[in-house]
Amino acid sequence: MEPIQESLKKWMRDNESFKNRMNQARQQVLEAPEVKKLIEETEGLTRTVAEKNLIKLHEYQNQSLACEKCPSRAECINILPGYVPRAEVHGQEVKIAYDKCPRQVKKEREEKQRSLVKSLYMPKELHEATLEKLDFTGSEERNEAVMKTVAYVDQLGEKLPQKGLYFHGLFGVGKTYFLGVLANELSNHNIETMVIYMPEFVREMKASIKDDSIASKVDAFKKVPVLMLDDIGAESQSAWFRDEILGSILQHRMMEGLPVFFTSNYSLKELEQVMGHTNRGEVGALKATRIIERIRQLSDPVEVSGPNRRNR
Repeated sequence: MEPIQESLKKWMRDNESFKNRMNQARQQVLEAPEVKKLIEETEGLTRTVAEKNLIKLHEYQNQSLACEKCPSRAECINILPGYVPRAEVHGQEVKIAYDKCPRQVKKEREEKQRSLVKSLYMPKELHEATLEKLDFTGSEERNEAVMKTVAYVDQLGEKLPQKGLYFHGLFGVGKTYFLGVLANELSNHNIETMVIYMPEFVREMKASIKDDSIASKVDAFKKVPVLMLDDIGAESQSAWFRDEILGSILQHRMMEGLPVFFTSNYSLKELEQVMGHTNRGEVGALKATRIIERIRQLSDPVEVSGPNRRNR
């Protein structure tokens, strides 16, 4: 009988220890500041109900309720990263629901804004361009470009201005940066923008002939709310691209009142000369003039001057 008695005593000791641990855990949950506050502020959550739902309250109490326990969104400690627990009382039962925390809301807003600025072959710094970083201390001509950029942003409201801007100037003066600023400001107003580097755009269109995707891509460029063409005039000119692709896109946007922004090393007069001669030696002055007239209808010319910023 002795072995049985010893086993019984051991069980009683262990059982008592288990009860003590359970009571200790129960007190820790019920006396936690988060739970005490929850009981005080939540209708129907009495002490009795709380004692019946210790596991749920333990789940609630161990998490960050207002990002206070999380160093950052990336280091969120909660069961669902980026979401904070909320206790709901249904009769005698406590249920835990989850809501987005402020950091998660901010993260999703920033991701949405970044997704609104689509680009083909554009530099990374385009996504980091802001009005605050624009250089207001340049020449009078450059300051005019800055002021027209600011003025365009100030016009943004319920209706998108129909005309964009045509930034032209020497190589390296920061024309593309203006596009980046405008694209990011437009994204802050939830306006989708497509930014295209023209030389790569030509190659993209030629490659699309093989997989029969050219029509869908051109349609997308026609209909995107804001289109930005970077370095127009630098692409290899062909009558096909000028007339069938670029001319078609600009004509549609002109008829629909959809703005286009441009950058170029050429003034409009110079660009007309460039577009009048193809890479095969063909002369198409009349068709080049039509392209330039569409650009005039879609944008206002702005000269950008200053030193070559790429040499700094």
